[in-house]
Amino acid sequence: MRILLVGEYSRLHNSLKEGLLKNGHQVTLVGNGDVFKQYPVDINIDGSFIKNNFILNKIRHLIFKMTSIDLASIETFIRFKKHKKSLINYDFVQLINETPFNIGSYFEKKLLSFLFRNNKKVFLLACGDDYRYISFLLSGKFPYSTVSPLLNNPNLKKKYQYTLKFVSKQQKAIHDFVFKYIKGVIPASVEYKIAYENTPKTLPLIPNPVNVDEIVYIPFSNNEKIRMFHGINSSNYLKKGNKYFEEALSIIVQKYPDKIEVITTRDLPYKEYIKHFLSAHIILDQAQAHDQGYNALEAMAMGKVVFTGAGTPFTTYYNLENIVAIDASPDSSKIADKLEQLILNPDEIFKIGKNARTFVEKEHHYKAIAKKYIETWKAHE
Repeated sequence: MRILLVGEYSRLHNSLKEGLLKNGHQVTLVGNGDVFKQYPVDINIDGSFIKNNFILNKIRHLIFKMTSIDLASIETFIRFKKHKKSLINYDFVQLINETPFNIGSYFEKKLLSFLFRNNKKVFLLACGDDYRYISFLLSGKFPYSTVSPLLNNPNLKKKYQYTLKFVSKQQKAIHDFVFKYIKGVIPASVEYKIAYENTPKTLPLIPNPVNVDEIVYIPFSNNEKIRMFHGINSSNYLKKGNKYFEEALSIIVQKYPDKIEVITTRDLPYKEYIKHFLSAHIILDQAQAHDQGYNALEAMAMGKVVFTGAGTPFTTYYNLENIVAIDASPDSSKIADKLEQLILNPDEIFKIGKNARTFVEKEHHYKAIAKKYIETWKAHE
């Protein structure tokens, strides 16, 4: 099979590509590398020439402020057109998101139209921010979510400007356009499964693929300080609930200064960010979620104890009896209590880390997940 994967978030499509290749398929990944994270792609259409030129980038921002036209989006459009012969007649195409290029509605629709005209079997991942998912979060049906700070304090609207654009009229138009042509939408996690229930063309959830062959399991040894890693992405600070982790760490550092070491970073590229996983035993991922993202799954595959979304919806879906991750709700004192229990009972770090690795191998193995995608695409072509 010839497969085209369009767009990349958090290495999901790279891992899927690796699984598809192992299963004997031909795969091309087109995208922009997700800005500063710089994920690998086969065809890079990022407007990088303008972005990386100081003077041109200044002119770009000035023109955008005056006209709402982004010169980098035009560059992406031109780069895409240069590669158009390499982007047609695939057996299956999958979009990482309903706006996989993130270049504004006009150019986004132009590129999507090309893909729909020249590839008849296009599927969509429910992944990242999109119209349906953000609309569901804003409805307040989850007890807490990435938009809870906004729901609790409307004065944060400016901070959520990027998120709210996904419920705009322009986004709704893109959403409707994409759903007209796709064969189906595949939820990438439990949260998206819940948000997309009763939505036309919704297919069964397929968990994130993780290349466990390239991730070394490192069992915890309790003869050293317990190292905790808190990696902050400034743009997602409110959404991830980072303040709850910071407050919890402040409590724990005061109580156990000789037993723990805290590593905090901000806005690192993926390759640098992932290095810190190797030295940490506990990863503080997100405190307002109900499932794990890709970075959390990588850490779990390494045998780390990850504080993330791991509550009832997650454990029920996977029918879990063992703890594979620590559920981090938006409550600093509860997070501090759970951290304290691990500090006082370090054998639990080893046990949960081992459970986490086993879970990822069973439910997220990249080769098995790649087969699930092929089966799903074929069943709904």
